Amino acid sequence: MRMLLADQGQSWKEEVVTKESWLQGPLKASCLYGQLPKFQDGDLTLYQSNAILRHLGRTFGLYGKDEREAALVDMVNDGVEDIRRHCSQLIYRSYEEGKAKYFQELPGHLKPFETLLIQNQEGQAFLVGDQISFADYNLLDLLLNHQVLAPGCLDSHPLLLAYVARLSARPKLKAYLASPEHVNRPVHGAQKI
Repeated sequence: MRMLLADQGQSWKEEVVTKESWLQGPLKASCLYGQLPKFQDGDLTLYQSNAILRHLGRTFGLYGKDEREAALVDMVNDGVEDIRRHCSQLIYRSYEEGKAKYFQELPGHLKPFETLLIQNQEGQAFLVGDQISFADYNLLDLLLNHQVLAPGCLDSHPLLLAYVARLSARPKLKAYLASPEHVNRPVHGAQKI
């Protein structure tokens, strides 16, 4: 969400919630699903990361150029979320015991994204169509987190490496990625392992 907003030239106010504040209970009780993130856009309050991403995608025209592309963007985003769930389970449940197997299996999980890139302008564009989508930001976030956790994990995927470099070089996104707000952010809410 932050990368999308930064790249689209939007400013936002972020309220960081400490673990201590969260554990006190009132904030958690006020959240619809008892979890964050919570996103406020005027009088619209949204919960759930992907609902927020889809809202931002519609708001900024980052949802494909037609219904067909929108369906493909949804499919891609769901694929990203499948990997994100596996990664979250690894980090929060069994990092030390499971990391070797996870990163051994990662190339197979990333292959569909390289296939999509190849099918779309031979890997020189985005995942769907000729403009960036909210799913591109979501995949970029996931890939950057993986590079922190296991440098070199994308080496067997040259198109994904080029994709990460290409998106990360977008001027507004590049500035955000170099900012302390991004650099000092933990991976998946945990310390960088």
